[in-house]
Amino acid sequence: MTQSSAAAGSIAKAKPADSEKITINMGYVDLGQIDLLVAEGFYSNRTDFIRTAIRNHLATHGDALKQVVARKMLVLGLQHFSAGELEALRAAGQRLQIRVLGLASIDPDVTPELAAATIETITVLGALHASAAVKAALAGRIR
Repeated sequence: MTQSSAAAGSIAKAKPADSEKITINMGYVDLGQIDLLVAEGFYSNRTDFIRTAIRNHLATHGDALKQVVARKMLVLGLQHFSAGELEALRAAGQRLQIRVLGLASIDPDVTPELAAATIETITVLGALHASAAVKAALAGRIR
């Protein structure tokens, strides 16, 4: 999906980011060591080092993570909910128990009333992308 230019005057539906920004505080010595590794060409930049370190650390816990994901019945990756899907659930009298490890996204055109009528509980380990109104309507159901 592409975004229209501002000069064209149209606004395209924004593509969800494939990552979430985090902020960390580090000691000066640790940061200096990272900068030294970057300067020596081991990593392209600080972010490259940090992402690599996190991935390597997660890999050491891979088996434990797989077991917990299976035990908690989490969807791994991206789970997206459109207004049409939620309308169909409401018409069928069904409600969702959303469990995601990754990104759960609810379309911007989903009303707070529709979300409240169709989403029983929501557990997201990662990020939840939804309008502020939908998040407010689900506040008591988000775990």
